[in-house]
Amino acid sequence: MKTLKINLLLAVVLGLFQNNLWALDGAGLFKSRCNTCHMVDKNSTGPKLQGVKQKWTDANEGELLYKWVQNSTELIGSGKSTLAKEISTFSPTAMPAQALSNEEIDAVFSYIDSYVAPTEDGAVVKDSSAVIEPIKATDYKGNLSIFNWLMVLTVILIIAIIVMAGTLMTLMKSDYFKNKLKEISKNTNSLILIITTGSLLMSNNAHALNYIGPGEGEKDGPWLLVNTTDLLALLVIDIILLVVVLYLRHLFGQMISMVRPKAEKIEEVPALVSLKKVNQVLTDAVPIEEEHKILMEHEYDGIQELDNNLPPWWVWGFYATIVFSFIYLINYHILGVSDLQIKAYDKEIKVAEKEVQAYLNKMAMNVDETSATLLTDASDLSAGAGIFAANCVACHKTKGEGEIGPNLTDNTWIYGYDIKDVFKTVKNGTANGMPEHSSKFNPVQIQQVASYVLSLPAVKGLAPQGSIVEK
Repeated sequence: MKTLKINLLLAVVLGLFQNNLWALDGAGLFKSRCNTCHMVDKNSTGPKLQGVKQKWTDANEGELLYKWVQNSTELIGSGKSTLAKEISTFSPTAMPAQALSNEEIDAVFSYIDSYVAPTEDGAVVKDSSAVIEPIKATDYKGNLSIFNWLMVLTVILIIAIIVMAGTLMTLMKSDYFKNKLKEISKNTNSLILIITTGSLLMSNNAHALNYIGPGEGEKDGPWLLVNTTDLLALLVIDIILLVVVLYLRHLFGQMISMVRPKAEKIEEVPALVSLKKVNQVLTDAVPIEEEHKILMEHEYDGIQELDNNLPPWWVWGFYATIVFSFIYLINYHILGVSDLQIKAYDKEIKVAEKEVQAYLNKMAMNVDETSATLLTDASDLSAGAGIFAANCVACHKTKGEGEIGPNLTDNTWIYGYDIKDVFKTVKNGTANGMPEHSSKFNPVQIQQVASYVLSLPAVKGLAPQGSIVEK
């Protein structure tokens, strides 16, 4: 009875924790979903949001506001909302679909309507144009990865529970426990309560995950939006399952102790006999004295085979691998929830390319043959001269008059005179012997040396090659 009360108290505490876990955070939702394009009290990429909910309510389109946030393109196409059509002219960029529930949208607008912007001295004013400091959006891809690992842990714990429960059932059906089932059933009540509590938590928390419907999510985005609270809930479930596993282990130990002889008989019976009995229950092997009952008919050179049953723990483990194989097949090959190695590699390459491009943009190195411009600052030309002296004089001489390579100072050009053409030539090289330099220099350095080449004064040197450019 004491154990039952403790477990009931645990269930109540977990229930209260669950309710607090899913409290909606309007400020967090706004900063992660809306703050990129919208400000609360000032127009930005999108219009200001203060008073928007009341405006839709006054137009008798309060319910359509949810549809607008969840999928603005679909609402505009349906023609059901006049306000949606008006707002769509604010910006040429369509508002992206947001996978938010009605309750989450209410929380966001509750935060917006109650928002007041603080000034630098800490005072609060209602009509402030202060920019809200953007907060990094939720990393749904990272959360989904953690979620998948937690789900793997959940499956492992469930398999462990199945295997241990199967072993316990085999042990309970043995002759040693037929007279003790009533005593064991008292302890199993708490086990049933724990498993029931875990299943209730799983069923109640399933609604927190946001599945992405067609046209709602971003391109190459995750198929499931997993918030931090979802991860916490799954972690709680895994802890409960771990408690169940430990409880089964404890229960198994208690049942094994029942198999062993009582204290007063230990002196009379060797410990080896007790271990043999335990081994017999776990392996479901027939005692040696009864092996003649399971002898198979065939015989080879005097050797006969016993028809023993497979060990119960092995059988349940085998069943667990079958269950896992179905889960693996459905996950990877049918639903495609998780990526196979090639697809995962391709995704990682795309992510790496985006990171490289972001780095180039950040370092102002997003220059290529389509966007290169002629640099005229002394610092850029000086840097280009240094690169030219270290890498180009062997073929073009110190003044660009040419030797192995053509004269770079006359008015004839083989591959083009424009800065974009010269940039491309230096970057990619040519089939006539000019090596590529993209592996040596970053885009800014290539632009500097190309600009320096175009700034060289005319010098008599190698005979003209290419077409004459009147510049």
